[in-house]
Amino acid sequence: MAKVRQDAWSHEDDLLLAETVLRHIREGSTQLKAFDEVGDKLNRTSAACGFRWNAEVRQSYEQAVQIAKKQRKDRKRALVNQENAATNMNLHLPEEEEVEASINNDSNMLWNWEPPKETIPAPVQETVQETIDMGQVIRFLQNLKKEQQQFKYSQSNMERLIHEKEQLQHQLESKEKRVKELERELMTMNEDYQAFMQIVERARKMVVFEEEQPRPVPKFRMDKNGNLEQVAK
Repeated sequence: MAKVRQDAWSHEDDLLLAETVLRHIREGSTQLKAFDEVGDKLNRTSAACGFRWNAEVRQSYEQAVQIAKKQRKDRKRALVNQENAATNMNLHLPEEEEVEASINNDSNMLWNWEPPKETIPAPVQETVQETIDMGQVIRFLQNLKKEQQQFKYSQSNMERLIHEKEQLQHQLESKEKRVKELERELMTMNEDYQAFMQIVERARKMVVFEEEQPRPVPKFRMDKNGNLEQVAK
């Protein structure tokens, strides 16, 4: 069934439309999806939501749109840095002070932001409009805080992976050093063994040579006293 409504837009409807569009921009989605989401909640057509946004609401939230776009770029850049670091195991993330400074700067821009004077409602509704804008700012800052926590968690996880990599690298270097030491010990043992075998071989040859030499037969003679004595060669 087609969604058709002819009644006027309320401040709450405009606020819902603005918050939804800003959220989709910040998360990298499209405004068409934001219009569809608002249309489902308010029982309006997506085209009607888009017309309302472009014709009436956007001009009051132009600065907030720019801030949301900036947050989308920062978020994409952080995701790209995390993916590159996971691939190369070489983390290169912005310092925490830079992230907090960027978020604080965006927060100050939101706190100091005011709608154009020509769009400020009548004095009777001024208090209501300021309350609605403050609620939007609070929710926006809560989203920023959540994104910052997610970023810190990702950074901590990547630092843990880098620490584990360094430990594994150190273990690998230690094992390689031990292998080289064992190779040197084995080479020394082999040299000692060869020297020992040469000594054994020389000893064996000397024994064989001595066995092959004829042994002289001793000669004896009788002295004048009748005793035998060996005759020298």
